[in-house]
Amino acid sequence: MEDDGGERSSFVTGLIENRAKEVGVAAFDLRSATLHLSQYIETSSSYQNTKTLLHFYDPMVIIVSPNKLVPDGMVGVSELVDRFYASVKKVVMARGCFDDTKGAVMIKNLAAKDPSALGLDTYYKQYYLCLAAAAATIKWIEAEKGVIVTNHSLLVTFNGSFDHLNVDATSVQNLEIIEPLHSALWGTSNKKRSLFHMLKTTKTIGGTRLLRANLLQPLKDIETINTRLDCLDELMSNEQLFFGLSQVLRKFPKETDRVLCHFCFKPKKVTSKVLDVDNARKSQTLISSIILLKTALDALPLLAKVLKDAQSFLLANIYKSVCENEKYTSIRKRIGEVIDEDVLHARVPFAARTQQCFAVKARIDGLLDIARRSFCDTSEAIHNLANKYREELKLPNLKLPFNNRQGFYLSIPQKDIQGKLPSKFIQVVKHGNNLHCSTLELASLNVRNKSAAGECYIRTEICLEALVDAIREDVSVLTLLAEVLCLLDMIVNSFAHTISTKPVDQYTRPHFTENGPLAIDAGRHPILESIHNDFVPNNIFISEASNMVIVMGPNMSGKSTYLQQVCLIIILAQIGCYVPAHFSTIRVVDRIFTRMGTVDNLESNSSTFMTEMKETAFVMQNVTRRSLIVMDELGRATSSSDGYSIAWSCCEHLLSLKAYTIFATHMENLSELASIYPNVKILHFYVDIRNNRLDFKFQLKEGPRHVPHYGLLLAEVAGLPSSVIETARGITSRITQKEVKRMEVNCLQYNQIQMFYHVAQRLICLKYSSQDEESIRQALQNLKEKYMEGRL
Repeated sequence: MEDDGGERSSFVTGLIENRAKEVGVAAFDLRSATLHLSQYIETSSSYQNTKTLLHFYDPMVIIVSPNKLVPDGMVGVSELVDRFYASVKKVVMARGCFDDTKGAVMIKNLAAKDPSALGLDTYYKQYYLCLAAAAATIKWIEAEKGVIVTNHSLLVTFNGSFDHLNVDATSVQNLEIIEPLHSALWGTSNKKRSLFHMLKTTKTIGGTRLLRANLLQPLKDIETINTRLDCLDELMSNEQLFFGLSQVLRKFPKETDRVLCHFCFKPKKVTSKVLDVDNARKSQTLISSIILLKTALDALPLLAKVLKDAQSFLLANIYKSVCENEKYTSIRKRIGEVIDEDVLHARVPFAARTQQCFAVKARIDGLLDIARRSFCDTSEAIHNLANKYREELKLPNLKLPFNNRQGFYLSIPQKDIQGKLPSKFIQVVKHGNNLHCSTLELASLNVRNKSAAGECYIRTEICLEALVDAIREDVSVLTLLAEVLCLLDMIVNSFAHTISTKPVDQYTRPHFTENGPLAIDAGRHPILESIHNDFVPNNIFISEASNMVIVMGPNMSGKSTYLQQVCLIIILAQIGCYVPAHFSTIRVVDRIFTRMGTVDNLESNSSTFMTEMKETAFVMQNVTRRSLIVMDELGRATSSSDGYSIAWSCCEHLLSLKAYTIFATHMENLSELASIYPNVKILHFYVDIRNNRLDFKFQLKEGPRHVPHYGLLLAEVAGLPSSVIETARGITSRITQKEVKRMEVNCLQYNQIQMFYHVAQRLICLKYSSQDEESIRQALQNLKEKYMEGRL
C-alpha cells in the first residue's frame, strides 16, 4: 500500500440503509489495517448518529449504493454525503456489491481473531447491514489499490462506536474538542484553543490519530480507565521511567503503524503491460517498509531495558507481551539474514533512495549487484559533472540538491552570476536568492540514475519475496507492536507530558464510581486556564438525589465556560488522563449532549430557533439515565412566553429521566422549579454591582440571585443613547416588580422542604461511600449538627 500522506485521513467508509431507519457502516483504515463495523437505528431526521460516526472516521472515500430506500422525513445517506461531505470522494457501487453473505465470509477469512471470539455467528443474523457495507468496502479497496487483503490480518471491531462514551458531532463542535468554535476568526495561531491541539504533543502519526479517536470516543470501562491512570501515577512518581520512555520512543520510526499495511496487503499478480515506473514505486514502498520494520525491531531491546522494572499493570503487560515475545527476535533474525546490518531508516530523499538500493546484502542476486554498480556509476558521474561546472564556470557555491520528483538539479546563488547564465542551463526557476536549473547532460544522467534505482528496487523485491511471506505469517504480532507504540506515545508524550509541564498538583487523578455523584472540587477549564493565568476555579456536585443544576447569572458572567469546563473534565477523565481540579469523583457517563450557541443553519434552511429545537429533539430522543446533558439558554430564540414554557417542560422531562443535567439560563422564573422539584439545585454566578457597573467575579454560589437590569447596564456600556436606556429602565421596573415579590414568597415557602431533601441527599451519598465506619459516624454527627443549626 502507498503512504497515505501523514496525518491525512486513511479511512474508506461504506454506508447502507434500509426502510426501517437502520444504517450499516463499515470503516476500513488503510493505515493500520483495521475494520470497524457499526449498525444502529437512526433516531434523528438529520442523521445525527451517522454524522457523528463520519466525523469520527473523517473518511477520504465514502461508498454508497445507488437506490435510496429513504423512509418518510429522512434525507437518505447518499443525499447526506452530497450535502455535508461534498469535498469527500463519493463512490456509488451497485446494490449487488452490498452482499451480507459475502461480507460474513470475507470477515471470517480476513479477521485476525477467530470468528467465534468475534461473536460473528450471532452478529451475522442481527447486523447484516454492516456486513453488506463491509463486502462493498473491501471489494472497492482490492480493485482500486490492486491488492488482496492477507488472510487473518485484519483487526475487526463490531459496534465499536457504542462501546465508548458517545459525543455527537454537534457537541464535539460546541465543546471545542478538535477545533476551536471560531477557528476562522482566531486563525491558525490560536489552534491551542481546542482540547486536541492542547494535548497534541505526540511524536508519531499513529499516536496523534489515537489521541483524536480517544477524545471523540472516550472510554466507558472503569477498569481500562484505571489501568491507564495507574500507568500515569507511576510515570509521575518515577522520573527516570518517564524520561527513559520518552527517549526510547524517539528511536522508533514515526510511521511504525503504517509499516503493518504492507504485510496485510498482497499485490495482485500483474501482467507485463503494467508500467515499470508504477512497479518500481510499489517495490520502493515495500523496501522502505522492511527498513522501517528493522529499525523498529532494533529499538525493542531498548524499550525492554526501560520497562523491565515497571510496576503498573499496563507497562508490565507491555513488557511481557512485546519485550519478551520471541516472535520479534525471530522476525529480526530473518530480516538480518537478507538485509544489511548497516541499513537504517533515512528521511533525506537521496539517502533514502541509496539505503533502499543497498538494503539487501551483496552477492545474493547477481542482477541486483549489476544494477547497484550502474546506480553508483551514475551517481558519481552526476557529482563529477557538478564539480566540473564549479571549476569551468567559476561557481564555487553551486550546490546539487535532490528531490524525488525531478532527481538531481543545480542550485546557484544569484550573487555569483555575472551577467546571464550560459545557454546550456535549462529549466531555470528563481527560488529565493537562488536559481534552480538543470542541463541536458544532468537530465540524461538523472534518467539513467533513476532507471538503475528502479531496477534495484524490482530486483530487491524479488530477493525479499520469501522474507515478506515469512513476515506475513506473524502479522498479528506486528499489529500488537503498532498498537502498543501508539498507546505509549499517547500516554507518555501527551498525557504525562501535559501534566508534567503544569505546577505540582494542578492536575489530579479522577476517581470513578458506578452509581455515585459527579463531584468536582475547584475544577478549571483545561484550555482557557492556559490562556488566562488568573482563571477562577469552581465546583460542581450532582447526584441521583439532586440530578439537575440550574445555573443563573448575567451575560458574560461565566455560564457557558462553566458548562464547557465540566464536559471537558469528564472527557479528560474518561480517556484516562488527570484532570484540572483539586479533587474529582465521576459516575461514568455513556453520552454527552450539549445545546449551545445560536446560529442560523442555511444548509438545512433552519432558523436559529429551528436549529435549537432540532438539537433539543435529538437530545430528548437519545438520552439515557447515565447521560450528561448540558443546555445553554434554551428557548431564547423565540417569543419569551414560548421559550419559557419550552424550557420549563424540557426540564420536567429531563428530571423524570434521572439523567445528570446542567441548565444555564437567563430566565429567572425557572428558579421556581426548585420549589416544586426538590432534586433541582439553583446556582448563580456572583456579580458585584457598584455605581451602576457590573464587576464579574466568576464565582459560583448557591441559590438564586436577582441582578436587577443587568441587560440595561451592558447595553449602556455598549453605547446605547442614555434616553433609550432611561425609557427601557422605566418599562422593565414596572414589569419585574410584581414578579420578583412572587418569587421571593415561593422561595421562603419551600425552604423547609429543600432542607429535608438535602438531608436525604447526603444520606444517599453516605450509603455509597467507601469510607470506614468511624468516618461515616462522624459525617452523620456533622450532618445532624448542621441540620439542628439550620445551616444546610
